[in-house]
Formats: sequence, structure tokens, C-alpha cells
Amino acid sequence: MKRVKLFAIIAFAIFAAFFYAIRSTPAGAVTPAPPEDAAATYKAKCLMCHGPAAAKFFNADMPKEEKIQAVLKGKKTEKPPAMPGFEAKGMTADDAAALVDHMDGLKKPAN
Repeated sequence: MKRVKLFAIIAFAIFAAFFYAIRSTPAGAVTPAPPEDAAATYKAKCLMCHGPAAAKFFNADMPKEEKIQAVLKGKKTEKPPAMPGFEAKGMTADDAAALVDHMDGLKKPAN
């Protein structure tokens, strides 16, 4: 009887470890923020290059879809820093759209 209990505990531990391993975020991946948390994503991933008001390296006049694609796929520039792509790191199109909306909002003067 003790062996059955021990076997059951070990089997459960192996299953739990396997489940945790497949559900964990891959190394280097961006944990996508919900669209309502675009400000936190901006602060964590974008602020260092674009500045607090999205004043650097951001063309607010570019069509929204192009901005979303730049966030997802990245954009090469003549001089560093180049815009990295975040799709391969787990960011979705909805996350990118929310981020672009947030950045557009930073560019507009407060009323």
C-alpha cells in the first residue's frame, strides 16, 4: 500500500513539473500585457528609446497599421538603434495596437 501511495505522489509530481514546464514563458520572451496595460508595456520596453513622451524615433503621422507592423516585426534604421520586433517574443497584434494607441496619446498635448 505504501508503494502505491509513493508511486502516486511521484507520478503527480512528474505531471505537475511537466505541466509547469510547458506553461512557463520561454527565455527572453516578452510577457504580453493586456491592451489596457499598454502604459506598463511602454514603460518596460519602449521608454528607454522613445522617451517619456514618445518624442524620439516615433512618427505619429505614420498610418496605424504600419506602426503596428513596426512593433511586431521591427524596423531597420540607417543608424542604431534599430527597432526590435516583439512578435517573436510573444506580443500579439492587439497588444501592439494598444501600445501604438498609447504612444499616439503621449504625442498629443494634454487638454
